[in-house]
Amino acid sequence: MFASLLRAGIKTGHIALIDHQGRRQDFGSGAPSVTLRMHDPLLKWQLGLNPWLKVGESFMDGTLTIEDGTLYDFIDIAMKNTESLLGAKTQKLFDVLNYTLRWLHQHNPIGTAQRHVAHHYDLSRKLFELFLDESMQYSCAYFPHAGATLAEAQQAKMRHIASKLLLQPGQRVLDIGCGWGGLGIYLAKTAGVKVTGVTLSKEQHEIAVARVKAAGLEGQVEFKLQDYRLEPGRFDRIVSVGMFEHVGLKHFPEFFAKVEELLVPGGVALLHAIGRRDGPGHTNPWLRKYIFPGGYSPALSEVLPVVEKTGLWVTDIEILRLHYAETIRHWRANFTRNRDAIAKLYDERFCRMWEFYLVGSELSFRHDINMVFQMQLSRGIDAVPMTRDYMFDWERAEAARPKAQIAWDNGQAAE
Repeated sequence: MFASLLRAGIKTGHIALIDHQGRRQDFGSGAPSVTLRMHDPLLKWQLGLNPWLKVGESFMDGTLTIEDGTLYDFIDIAMKNTESLLGAKTQKLFDVLNYTLRWLHQHNPIGTAQRHVAHHYDLSRKLFELFLDESMQYSCAYFPHAGATLAEAQQAKMRHIASKLLLQPGQRVLDIGCGWGGLGIYLAKTAGVKVTGVTLSKEQHEIAVARVKAAGLEGQVEFKLQDYRLEPGRFDRIVSVGMFEHVGLKHFPEFFAKVEELLVPGGVALLHAIGRRDGPGHTNPWLRKYIFPGGYSPALSEVLPVVEKTGLWVTDIEILRLHYAETIRHWRANFTRNRDAIAKLYDERFCRMWEFYLVGSELSFRHDINMVFQMQLSRGIDAVPMTRDYMFDWERAEAARPKAQIAWDNGQAAE
């Protein structure tokens, strides 16, 4: 069945497939080119029926190996042929099934949401230190010029986001999904605002609290281990970066209603999230099972109708395309360089799982359907200026300003 799928679906690139008995078949032609070997007789059925789950699983387990070429080449071929591969009858069936069940897959009420977050973000802090930049930004960076380092691009991302928030000293800012605290600390240091951050990850919260102390910002920055839906305060500004992907489609009305409730009149919010360019869909089964349970990256056509039912204005939308591909390229390089250390933290299967995740994610932004959107929202028609000049003016002025030193302590003080 897998051979039949490849025969019908591979139009670009070349795959050589060797089964468990050593028999070889070739599909497609040209570059890139890979040779795959199946070590389990059941794989030809499993991969043929549900390749979107079983290819990743078999690579993790070592029952599917790559003898010539690279994992990057293999997933590149798959991405370039996605449309024709999905055209097979069995794949159409699984696609419809996954789409139908997406409401169940994205069920993230209070409690369940924390368990889903813990699956990924409560992994060892050492793991994230080994592939992220020093500020521990685990979201799309912003590359203002070719040759920018990962650290420079992440600093530019925080600056780019801040430029859209119209920050004034003393304003109250809520960071929904604050991660390890890097953005909140940056906003407090550069704009003199008071920041409250919320996260569902115990590891992230512990590190974020330690970083506030290291930066000398106690009293100005507070991080809570709390679901955003339980936040009682009111804020002048709200920012959320890389968290919306964990909300789930059925909870979008709840999210935007809470943003509206928490924003004071005239307040401004900035939502930075992964989206999809091809309209409504569902999360890849392998990614949902092993990396981001409960997660979904929506199309704007699924987001804007929900916002329209609130009292919020959409005052700006920007689409970032290849920035995340470049970000993950840097993460992959760091992961590869520190692979032995990561294998000691976990094991080889874990490393193969994360290699599959990072390669697939990069290529989904480079060749497939994913992008990042930044959506500015406000409570009031006149909450932001009539032109966008203020963004560029603030961003350029901040980029030219001598930088205050931020102590990027990664939470070791909390151990």
